[in-house]
Amino acid sequence: MALRVFGLTGGIGSGKSSVAALLRERGVPVVDADELARQVVAPGSAGLAQLVTAFGPEILGPDGSLDRKQLGARVFSDADARKRLNSITHPLVRELSQQRFAELERQGVTLAAYDVPLLFEVGLDAALRPVVVVSASEAAQLERVVARDGLDEAAVRARLSAQLPLAEKSQRADFVLDNDGSRVALAAQVDALLPKLRAGAGA
Repeated sequence: MALRVFGLTGGIGSGKSSVAALLRERGVPVVDADELARQVVAPGSAGLAQLVTAFGPEILGPDGSLDRKQLGARVFSDADARKRLNSITHPLVRELSQQRFAELERQGVTLAAYDVPLLFEVGLDAALRPVVVVSASEAAQLERVVARDGLDEAAVRARLSAQLPLAEKSQRADFVLDNDGSRVALAAQVDALLPKLRAGAGA
């Protein structure tokens, strides 16, 4: 049987990592786009060399690794710089993700998730169906991110407003997991969803 890959996304503090952990516990591999994005710009990589060519050596830390804060400050308020960054990293992440899924297929895996925080924003929803969105109320998101990252509420709200609203993501999803409750309640929703994903529903 061919490997079926579904999309997993959500918003900051919605609990996507919790769902990814629950899926892994149930034997469903999860490929994490953020993790791949870190790997393609690791020290000594071609990706990092391309970034240095594009943005200058000042984006490197003292140890030669990428200074994410420095790069983030460069691209956060500059749309052209952000496009340049994405044009370098996105193809590399896409290539690495395809390698990962090909390896899973070789291992005989039939269902896997691709965890992409900005799945809708970068237009991957057309290729990744079904799409599962992890949703939560804004109050829950705020509380979790403040507790997790030590940010103040204003900083969290700024991050929330930089993402596509969760309500819109939920409307465009095939399946929505509501994560305003307990981990037990979330696990029950994952258990109910898995047979549908294995049967190819929502695609």
